Amino acid sequence: MPRLKQVSRGKAPANVLKFYDALFGNRDPVTEPGTATGTPGNWWTVFALVPYVFQHATDHFGMFGMFAEKSVSNLDPTVRELAIIRTGFAQGSQFVFSQHCKAARRFGLSEDQIAAIPNWQISEAFSAKERAVLAWTDALTLQGGRASNALFDELHTHLNDEDILELTYHTLGYNMHAVCCKALRLEYDDVDERVQEVPTPDDGGTANWAGNAWRNDT
Repeated sequence: MPRLKQVSRGKAPANVLKFYDALFGNRDPVTEPGTATGTPGNWWTVFALVPYVFQHATDHFGMFGMFAEKSVSNLDPTVRELAIIRTGFAQGSQFVFSQHCKAARRFGLSEDQIAAIPNWQISEAFSAKERAVLAWTDALTLQGGRASNALFDELHTHLNDEDILELTYHTLGYNMHAVCCKALRLEYDDVDERVQEVPTPDDGGTANWAGNAWRNDT
């Protein structure tokens, strides 16, 4: 379950209600969750707690045509979705990765390319342009923006200044959503901590590997 309370249909303001209508029809998404893509839909019901934050987020989606009449973005959508799915994977967000795999297919990414996202560095599925985009994405999401001049120069041979700014903005926008979903336990990111100590087989004593041998100090 999400860590924050959710906004029911009856308490949703007008800017939220239009998305509830589009995603859930006449259902109350809190008591009857579920979207057409199979997600619970609680990203929407939790972000609705602060309507102006909800508006800011959905305005971002609208830049490239999601729930809007047309996209205002000039960035190649294949480039954008390539960056977003890598961001979802790099941040460990099942929700961002899974949802944007679907979008990536719609905009032309192949099954081989999607499958190669975890190990793009050793894959031959990507062009030089796509590899530069993926490397830039990793610099933003995994290195906190520490991108070398060599990387930037390579990216700049494929994208103009406007494209690079937009790519950077969208990548970091979805980096934020990936982190929020994990922290707030939203959608497919409602999971327990995966990294935990595994107890010793006999569940007793103190493991000691002195001399490259295991023994129990009991």
